[in-house]
Amino acid sequence: MEEQRFAGALVFTGGGTGGHYFPAVALAEGAQARWPRRPVAFVGAQRGIESRLLPLSPYDHVLVEVEGFVGRAPLKAARAFLLLLRARAGLVKVWRRHRPWAVVGTGGYGAAPALLAARALGIPYFLHESNAQPGALVKLLAGRAAGVWCGMEAVRRHLPQARCVPCGTPVREAFLRPFRPAADLRAPWRLLVLGGSGGARALNEAVLALAPELLDRCPDWELLHQTGSASFPDLEARSRHPRHRVVPFLERMDLEMEAARLVITRSGASTCAELKTCGRPCLMVPMPGSAGDHQLVNAQAMAAEGRAVLVRQTPGLKASLMEAALAVMADLPPAAAPEPNDAVARCLDDLERQLA
Repeated sequence: MEEQRFAGALVFTGGGTGGHYFPAVALAEGAQARWPRRPVAFVGAQRGIESRLLPLSPYDHVLVEVEGFVGRAPLKAARAFLLLLRARAGLVKVWRRHRPWAVVGTGGYGAAPALLAARALGIPYFLHESNAQPGALVKLLAGRAAGVWCGMEAVRRHLPQARCVPCGTPVREAFLRPFRPAADLRAPWRLLVLGGSGGARALNEAVLALAPELLDRCPDWELLHQTGSASFPDLEARSRHPRHRVVPFLERMDLEMEAARLVITRSGASTCAELKTCGRPCLMVPMPGSAGDHQLVNAQAMAAEGRAVLVRQTPGLKASLMEAALAVMADLPPAAAPEPNDAVARCLDDLERQLA
């Protein structure tokens, strides 16, 4: 993008995974509708989901060379830290001449350079944290943020120094519409498996192993399986049941969820928000070792609301997932009612109040 397009722009930054990127897109869509004359721009990383999707989007953007360094070997962490400093310095240089209106970060290592540059220049910045346990970047920057928009009330206790505003997790504009009730769907029923935008190896392998027996025992069902780009070549080349289709990525997730009678998925906050908005039941397999075990907390909350069945990822994942899937597919329960999502409006209302 041309550097001067940052001038007066509302800059969004966040990515690496769909859980960070899609809330940023949802907020950008809302900002464009609310302030049609206000420039909107993105800053992302050269790796991660945004590097593929931003060039296909209508948004001005820059992709900087940056890597995650938390939990990496010392030499790789040192390299990542130097890349972060260089990317931050480049943005500081540009933004001194073409100052943005504000910066909104939705998490992930790709958001660090823009948020650190905003802090250095005194540009107002806002953070959105979808999970109950805030990420490392949010913890670092929350104290000086103009606001921390919380997807879950529980995040407040971890950020006592911040101005936290409960807002919920934003969903993209495509989800802000009436959805066909699950009860109106007819056979063949669709089982939608979401391995995540980056893939989920254990979940992918378990589904590939159980699918032949599951689909043989449930002849009125078909399986659509998002594997993630990294896992797709291997899984696509392997033998599968004729009604088991694998794809690397699903562009119109709202349409795919609407066509599904049951979803098997991880339990990131964005996925939970989308499932609640469209009113689809699911089997949730939380990713072990997620920060603060936030995926387990998310899945437990969904289960408590009657929206999900929690399946733990253990060495016996294939058997436990098979048992849970058969129980639901053999006797389809009533789907939970769709839940309206006003998170975008609540976030942008707060931004408007703070910058008025």
